[in-house]
Amino acid sequence: MERQQYVQRCSELFAVGGYEAVRAAAEAGLKECGPDPVLFRWLGQAHAAEDEDDHDREAEAAYRDGLALAADDLGLLVSHLELCLRSDSFEYPGRARRAVALRERIEELAPPGSAERERVDDATGWAGRGYWDDLNVAAAQGQAHQAVKAEQSVLVTGALQRAARGESSEDTGEDLRAAELAAAVELLQGAWNAPLRLLLAHRVEAYVLTLVASFGTNKALVWSGVLDFSLWGWLFWAPVIAAEAKLRQAKKLGQERVIARIQARHDEMHLPQSPPEDKYL
Repeated sequence: MERQQYVQRCSELFAVGGYEAVRAAAEAGLKECGPDPVLFRWLGQAHAAEDEDDHDREAEAAYRDGLALAADDLGLLVSHLELCLRSDSFEYPGRARRAVALRERIEELAPPGSAERERVDDATGWAGRGYWDDLNVAAAQGQAHQAVKAEQSVLVTGALQRAARGESSEDTGEDLRAAELAAAVELLQGAWNAPLRLLLAHRVEAYVLTLVASFGTNKALVWSGVLDFSLWGWLFWAPVIAAEAKLRQAKKLGQERVIARIQARHDEMHLPQSPPEDKYL
């Protein structure tokens, strides 16, 4: 494949969270096409997205290799800055020092109002948050996460109802959300999963009733003198946890299928074309 084809493959895979596949594609592109700053950037971003120390080191190495080829590449500079700002300044003081130089260089190269400047402002704003800011952001993220979960439960319940009526499901193609929904329907089929389907159909009520039941059981066991301290009531959370685990499994399965389809499409597009046979031979 050509360099641009590897870049496109990395972009599409990154958009659906296929970070391991992005790294494989970027490394293959670097091996076939030679050193390239854009491929080094994708390699670094695919490592940085894992948010682990080992991956962060690999990401920084990729960014440095890319900047050695193109010192003024704004994509590499901003990505490297984001990594440095995210790192612990006490554990990695070198990255904190590099962040200052990187920001100064970006401000020299990127015009005000550009996408790179906006990324820098977002990254520095995140890095400069205080304790209470972190709490507020965490609370907002928690609310958003719960809203997504509630919406997912509604969508899964609707899809299960359509499947029960015998309505045929459409091919999800490379639509990540549709693939996750189809995987959830597949994993929640069968009579043994009926309690989980019921919990997802009434998710808010299930959480409230489970909380009341678990708290009430623990208190009843303690007040009755049976136990001095009880955790038995927490067993009521087992079905809820199982239902949430099914949704996480479906999310992972749907993602894997979309990644495989993107890779298969790219492989088919770049297969060598055999010459047409001469029908007169």
